[in-house]
Amino acid sequence: MKIIISLSLAIVLVSCGQGNNDMATLQHQVDSLQKQLNHTYKPGLGEFMMGVQEHHAKLWFAGINQNWPLADFEVHEIGETVDDIKQYCTDRPEVKSIGIIDPAISSIDAAIKQKSVEQFKKAFTDLTNSCNNCHKDNQHGFNVITIPTGLPVENQRFKPGQ
Repeated sequence: MKIIISLSLAIVLVSCGQGNNDMATLQHQVDSLQKQLNHTYKPGLGEFMMGVQEHHAKLWFAGINQNWPLADFEVHEIGETVDDIKQYCTDRPEVKSIGIIDPAISSIDAAIKQKSVEQFKKAFTDLTNSCNNCHKDNQHGFNVITIPTGLPVENQRFKPGQ
């Protein structure tokens, strides 16, 4: 009986030792993956903001040309980029203020649904002011966003239709 208990104990100990080897292998894999993740490219806040700025300009021309499907697309692109900023730029203190844009986005959504150019222009002005207020709140007041005066791209039509 003592021999059986001793053998059983020996088997358990050997099995536990094998578990430590498996654990060490797993830890090595985790460390390796973490190292790779640390070196993975992650866009910076400025890159995201350049995207917002381009969609902001496209949104303006879509709205004033009453291309409501395009305006809807552009405002949602801005929203998606804001969501990406919240996810990928958590190390930036400015991100805490980005919610300042939400009411203006909602107003633009409503204007698009109403297909109202006047409501759109007011909501767009509010959006632009929200951007500038956020910049001021985060010591970037020197970066002033305006209502666009020229097309953001030359190879896109902003008027509705084919």
